[in-house]
Amino acid sequence: MRLATFNILHGRSPVDGRVDLDRFAAAVRHLDADVLALQEVDRAQPRSHGADLTAVAAEAMGAAHHRFVATLHGEPGLWVAGTGEEQPASAAYGVALLSRVPVLEWHVLTLPTLRRRAPVRFPGARWPALVRDEPRTALAAVLDDDGRPLTVVGTHLTFIPGWNVRQLR
Repeated sequence: MRLATFNILHGRSPVDGRVDLDRFAAAVRHLDADVLALQEVDRAQPRSHGADLTAVAAEAMGAAHHRFVATLHGEPGLWVAGTGEEQPASAAYGVALLSRVPVLEWHVLTLPTLRRRAPVRFPGARWPALVRDEPRTALAAVLDDDGRPLTVVGTHLTFIPGWNVRQLR
């Protein structure tokens, strides 16, 4: 079984900064993963041409089983926290898990969020910046691996040092 994880930057290419859905689909196909965890996934966002990037990836890899979980909904600058199992019908941003292997169960876990600003030093910056984190979620699937259950989990941990370790635990 081939597992992969891919921070898709809402479909934006790190090479030229453009969102090209065909190029994104080709990149997913090239991974040839049986199970794929995606981070920074858009659904119905103007910045990613209104596409459902989970559906684009699922079609590209031939994944009959897939799920998207919104950690935020609305549009950038007007975000509202997602609610785990209760998913918004509006534009959203979050994580996804896709599988060619049959999925027996899905589970969503809301990870702890730091409720205050924290100092983070970014590369090239002289001084740390005070930042506030966004909500984080883990999405688990129990797969049917030839009659044996196999659990896989995808998430997008915070960039705040130390807090990401707490989320992982």
